[in-house]
Amino acid sequence: MDLKTSVSTRAIQYMLAYLFVLVSLYPIVLMVASSFKTNMEIFANPLSLPQSFSLDVYRKLWEVVPFGDFLLNSVIVSVTSVVLIAVFSAMAAFYVARFSYRWTGVLYFFFLVGLMIPIKLGIVPLFLLMKNLGLLNSLWSLILIYTASGIPISVFILTGFFRTLPVELEEAARIDGCNHFQVFWRVLLPLIRPALGTVVIINFISAWNDFFFPLIFIQEDALKTIPVGMMVLFGEYETDWSLLFAGLTLSALPMIVVFLLASRQFMEGLTAGAVK
Repeated sequence: MDLKTSVSTRAIQYMLAYLFVLVSLYPIVLMVASSFKTNMEIFANPLSLPQSFSLDVYRKLWEVVPFGDFLLNSVIVSVTSVVLIAVFSAMAAFYVARFSYRWTGVLYFFFLVGLMIPIKLGIVPLFLLMKNLGLLNSLWSLILIYTASGIPISVFILTGFFRTLPVELEEAARIDGCNHFQVFWRVLLPLIRPALGTVVIINFISAWNDFFFPLIFIQEDALKTIPVGMMVLFGEYETDWSLLFAGLTLSALPMIVVFLLASRQFMEGLTAGAVK
């Protein structure tokens, strides 16, 4: 392949990449632009920019619905679930990857089964369990469910990363006097930050966007998360689309922030092992 052909191929690749970025970002730009429009503007010119930029719609959103409560509940549930998932799955993955006992393979298969069986199939037993535990209409019901459903895939991801780390690192740490927990916490855990970034992003987005479980387990308006709480903006005969787009824009901001903070580790996690 000569230089001219190589440059032409690279130019086509960049054009396709820019086109993909444009197609991906256009719905987000349209959502943000629509949040500054009135309902009349949205119906008359749905694809145009707003005639004027004003925060009146966002102020009205906080007055019409308790959006602050919805946002706080979503943050509490998502952040707590992600922290618990990261802690427990990292410890479980370390045990599975580094300790060879007769039951280790069975334990790993037990986590893999969690990937095969959708948790929503057990909604009736889960509802009865939360009822018996007195956790209905409580944020802890969502936290426990998201933690349990997020651990299997997290263990699967982290186990693979732990197995790629050289054993000599652990041996050197133990020679220096480290026990198992110190080896895990001080030596290996900092090295799997790309995998932890992947785990954080996947589970945070899953918990933040979930509509099904909050609809089942939460009845009190003050405890609803954003996906369920935003349903009050859908009227029986009329919907204020500007308020709805404003709520969607605000609900998307935490996910964007989390992705920006963990994007570097996320990309390193996706490309790990691709280049030696």
